[in-house]
Amino acid sequence: MATQTIESVLNETRTFAPDAGFVKQANISGMDAYNKLCAEADQDFTGFWARLAREHVLWKKPFTQVLDESHAPFFKWFADGTVNASYNCLDRHLQSQPDKVAIIFEADDGKVSKITYKELYRRVCMMANGLKSRNIKKGDRVLIYMPMSVEAVVAMQACARIGAIHSVVFGGFSAKSVQERIIDAGAVAVLTADEQMRGGKPIALKAAVDEALSLGGCDSIKSVVVYKRTGGNVKWDAGRDVWLHDLVKDQSDTCEPEWVEADHPLFILYTSGSTGKPKGVQHSTGGYLLHAILTMKWTFDYKASDVFWCTADVGWVTGHTYVCYGPLAVGATEIIFEGVPTYPDSTRFWRMIQDHKVSVFYTAPTAIRSLIKLGADLPKKFDLSSLRLLGTVGEPINPESWMWYHETVGQKRCPIVDTWWQTETGGHMITPLPGVVSTKPGSCTLPLPGIMAAIVDEAGHDVEKGKGGFLVIKRPWPSMIRTIWGDPERFKKSYYPDDFKGKYYLAGDGANRDLDGYFWIMGRIDDVLNVSGHRLGTMEIESALVSNPLVAEAAVVGRPDELTGEAVAAFVVLKQARPTGEEARKIVKQLQDWVGKEIGPIAKPKDIRFGDNLPKTRSGKIMRRLLRSIAKGEEITQDVSTLENPAILQQLKEPIA
Repeated sequence: MATQTIESVLNETRTFAPDAGFVKQANISGMDAYNKLCAEADQDFTGFWARLAREHVLWKKPFTQVLDESHAPFFKWFADGTVNASYNCLDRHLQSQPDKVAIIFEADDGKVSKITYKELYRRVCMMANGLKSRNIKKGDRVLIYMPMSVEAVVAMQACARIGAIHSVVFGGFSAKSVQERIIDAGAVAVLTADEQMRGGKPIALKAAVDEALSLGGCDSIKSVVVYKRTGGNVKWDAGRDVWLHDLVKDQSDTCEPEWVEADHPLFILYTSGSTGKPKGVQHSTGGYLLHAILTMKWTFDYKASDVFWCTADVGWVTGHTYVCYGPLAVGATEIIFEGVPTYPDSTRFWRMIQDHKVSVFYTAPTAIRSLIKLGADLPKKFDLSSLRLLGTVGEPINPESWMWYHETVGQKRCPIVDTWWQTETGGHMITPLPGVVSTKPGSCTLPLPGIMAAIVDEAGHDVEKGKGGFLVIKRPWPSMIRTIWGDPERFKKSYYPDDFKGKYYLAGDGANRDLDGYFWIMGRIDDVLNVSGHRLGTMEIESALVSNPLVAEAAVVGRPDELTGEAVAAFVVLKQARPTGEEARKIVKQLQDWVGKEIGPIAKPKDIRFGDNLPKTRSGKIMRRLLRSIAKGEEITQDVSTLENPAILQQLKEPIA
């Protein structure tokens, strides 16, 4: 394989220094404090992590061994210590703040309910005892397929309390997806609901579980526990199914936690793999919990007075770390929202921030772009003065969206933490610390202390600043993926490949480091285009397109081209109605010229198509593999059941005549 680097073509020079008042009150205050932590990690790597683990996590049996590298890359952290995640999230607050609100829940219809730490503890213990009454025990796998709700968090915490390993499946996934995950995990129970509410409409969940079980191969399932959310009609198997309210009715409201070894799996979370077979990312208990707590305190600068809102569903890792575990472990008040940002109208998010006095708001660039399209001036109609910090997660944010978020939502006074991390990393890895780093729109800036991030070429050698390459992590870290459930070989091949001597964690992202040492994520390695021998990151071309005043959203993929090897194909959503005919041709030319001016002729899209939207999963993730098929003119054979908007595919298939 030839040693090449990925070219960075994005030229972003704006910088925003942290406000002096924010720096003064920050948990990590100023660059000196950050450098001191980094130096401590450099000088005594295991001592650094051991100190933090002792300070921030409550251990039943303290660990004596910090990092076991004897079976690399299957690293173990704090292996001989024992711990319980639910105890760290709930019991630790019972003396100090039992009556503090833990969760503010806003239902799809706007109804608000609040639950204190004491009440949450009671509900978790009762569900944990209910699960034990169904003979569910330490090490058993439990599939959770529930709406965004207090009950979903209670279910996850109850599993953790008894040492059962939960695997949450996003409520928008199909019955087939549920069946595949049950089989792969060997789950003994499913926790679900009759239906979920989304945008005023009920969506069946229990029926999807019934269908999944009817597809075969799910003989391991002994119990299906059903939360009555809507009262919708459900089929019933009296031997297997039980209502949640019946399960917990007579249970004790205390439950001794199951103390597990630090490396005991807390959860398996499936991510879709390129082969089609879902990958079960397995996370530990102790190391994962440490990182969830640290990043709440470091990245989000957690204060006891904060109202924290992470908009992610619990079906994704963001909902695990920054809804279920991190906020509760630090004793925060957080918001859980069942609905969608467009219902009953497109002011929903801004109204909620105003009404609940949200201080820390964490959402995805996809949501930000959608909110801009729904009404770029709408936030100005609401009192957003409670906000003190903003965050983004899930993909790189293009600079123009970043600027809108900064100016319109944050009113130029809130730091933005653009967090780079993955399902596999368990928590934030590279992110601006809000009291430390001067931000640049579109850059995730600098690694957290103790995270040894680097950019290397295909031979594993560091590339010089200003060049792009493969993003790697050179040393293990506590919240890292432990293995792929049931497939250790796939784990090694995916994340510790021989090309990098089997030593470095390969993130699968291309990245560039500018002359200030800031990291810029350039998209997935498989989203790197090779145009006439130039390797270009798709994210940078997307950012150029979105910076055009006509464009609301864009996704870029490559397609084979006889002349250039690969050509740039762009799928664009405009801020106006979808154009056709002469108008469409005119806008295509305009956008091609724009990209040529912004980046250079090499990056000009050869093919531009317009849609009312992009093909997205219900969580807002763009399904790029479908776009690649469309660009190549292939028939789409993949499962499209997880798409929010399947009809969009037909629009995007139509080339501009």
